[in-house]
Amino acid sequence: MSSDATPSFWDHLDELRSVIIRSLIVWAVCFVALFALKKVLFTVLFTPAASDFVSYRLLCRLSEWLRWPSLCPEAFDISFINVELAAQFVVHMQAAFWGGLVIASPFIVYQLYGFLLPALYERERRYVRPVLASSILLFLLGVLLNYLVIFPFTFRFLGTYQVYEGVVNQISLPSYIGALLSMSLIMGLLFEIPVLAYFLARMGVITADMLRRYRRHAVLVIVILAAVITPTGDAFTLMLVSVPIWLLYELSVWIVRRQEKNVIDK
Repeated sequence: MSSDATPSFWDHLDELRSVIIRSLIVWAVCFVALFALKKVLFTVLFTPAASDFVSYRLLCRLSEWLRWPSLCPEAFDISFINVELAAQFVVHMQAAFWGGLVIASPFIVYQLYGFLLPALYERERRYVRPVLASSILLFLLGVLLNYLVIFPFTFRFLGTYQVYEGVVNQISLPSYIGALLSMSLIMGLLFEIPVLAYFLARMGVITADMLRRYRRHAVLVIVILAAVITPTGDAFTLMLVSVPIWLLYELSVWIVRRQEKNVIDK
């Protein structure tokens, strides 16, 4: 192959620029779409703050089936306020900005993968594809779990908590949206534990025996972490948060063991 056929540094730089531009265009389109759909966007964001949220209704049905009345959450009403002149517009921009990024993230990851693909060996391409797909899926699952379970119960507990009857809770708009977005990000990143374990195993940093040996310690850390994320004080909510993270840990053990087996087979 002649030297003229080999892509130069500037060719790669030009391709990277094209990838970035395409990704930004898709992100911008998602941002504009969400910004224009203000009512739909904030209906979705504020639905977990209602006492008739789907998770509460399912929990009440479960309480009827188990004949455990205390399991059904009581109705509550929390009002929201805005005390800053530009806060509502800024929050609208932030929600559309980050929501657009979440929607556009599969396309952005696909574009980056296409850029890196020529530099990968065939054996690397075989595991990079499922790893990228798994990382996107796990992140979205973490965000969904936070939206359906973790954030609603955390908001209900903190929003209705009172140190004195004369102190009424009125949640500011930036506080609510900021908590929802930050907790969604935290849970999305926590769900990347199996992907992180896979790469650490490939680098030889961790082994399956190590993860099994420290399983009890990991369970304790998971319970403490779940208690920090969801300070609701009840065992049921603590279990709802702890069990998925524990399952992610067990999935990590299985992934690391498979990685070790593949290395031995080679």
